[in-house]
Amino acid sequence: MTMFFDTWYDLLRIVIVGTLAYTTLVVLLRTSGKRTLAKMNAFDLVVTVAFGSTFASAILSSDVSIAEAATAFALLCGLQFGVATLSVRSERFQNLVKSEPSLLFYRGQFLKPAISSQRVTKEEILAAMRGSGVARPADVDAVVLETDGSFSVVSGATDEPIASLRYVENVPRTD
Repeated sequence: MTMFFDTWYDLLRIVIVGTLAYTTLVVLLRTSGKRTLAKMNAFDLVVTVAFGSTFASAILSSDVSIAEAATAFALLCGLQFGVATLSVRSERFQNLVKSEPSLLFYRGQFLKPAISSQRVTKEEILAAMRGSGVARPADVDAVVLETDGSFSVVSGATDEPIASLRYVENVPRTD
């Protein structure tokens, strides 16, 4: 029967610790800034997942105290702040922690080497186009795999170079 209910103490502990952990996390996230939960690159995603894992551990494990959870939250916020600050100040460090967006489709053509190296399928690229409301691939100027793993679909460009692809890998040269 303990699978469904053990003690009222355990339930009360979850309510109290969950409320305190949630409050602590909200206060730390508000004071550390919007970047802490941004998903701009892979490191940001790792931090977000770590917050969730820490939060779950604090609520469900009686081995983790609220002080330990708060310390872990503060550590993650501090690490995120440090990595973001170093990335802004040092291009070398930025290149170490941040990947570059990759061009997968350009003006009617699937870029097979990029698709292969990024381990993406043509079907996923077409799904991104559909998700952006595009009916015909011929209407798409570019599809980019962003640093956070999302797709960006670019359309409406003229025959000139596409300015928004400035920092994207594999953009065909026009000169």
